[in-house]
Amino acid sequence: MLEYQAAKDLLINKTILVTGAGDGIGRAAAICFAKHGATVILLGKTVKKLEAVYDVIEQAGCPKPAIVPLDLKGATEQNYIDMAETIEQQFGHLDGLLHNASMLGVLGPFKHISMDSVTEVMQVNVIAEIMLTKALLPVMKKSPQASLVFTSSSVGRKAKAFWGEYAISKFATEGMMQAIADEYEGSNLRANSINPGATRTAMRANAYPAENQQMLKTPEEIMATYLYLMGNDSVEINGQQLNAQ
Repeated sequence: MLEYQAAKDLLINKTILVTGAGDGIGRAAAICFAKHGATVILLGKTVKKLEAVYDVIEQAGCPKPAIVPLDLKGATEQNYIDMAETIEQQFGHLDGLLHNASMLGVLGPFKHISMDSVTEVMQVNVIAEIMLTKALLPVMKKSPQASLVFTSSSVGRKAKAFWGEYAISKFATEGMMQAIADEYEGSNLRANSINPGATRTAMRANAYPAENQQMLKTPEEIMATYLYLMGNDSVEINGQQLNAQ
């Protein structure tokens, strides 16, 4: 799978929503999906960044993307319901959803966890994912083959010291994926998670400030697993914890 070679037209006629699409892995995934034929819905909080990704996709001659500016920290359930209705009206169905947006929170001893910080992390990494997924499931069920992909982490599969806030949120993400995968087993909807691994992103640099970022793979270099899960080659894959490296 890490060596997966996607057909150029793998995602043609598919509509895929990517959260955190303005930067890092989300940006790379959105552009990659578009270059393989998908119409991509770019969701993020910074309009300027989303517009920059939009321009790259448009200049590459890919299907025209859509932009949804939304701050996951403050969005309400009604915001997601309204978004789902708009997507259904404009596209008829949704073929893919990549939950990529995440907050790192504060690294440190468990006894020093700030409730304000952990509440914010859970809001973005878990609560927002629940509300967005819940709102979009009916629209995804209208797709011939729909793929729901959650972004995990190594500490979402085996926690380690000083990563409490982030690890707890990612364990919750894995649980969410497994619950949905089991609930929709045998249907047209599949759910899986990806651990991107050590990647050259701003979040990674924040977590490991002394690390040589040039030694890490770029987001563009880890896209094989993302393409595999979004395309129809993975229709039998459900409830799996995959790695991008």
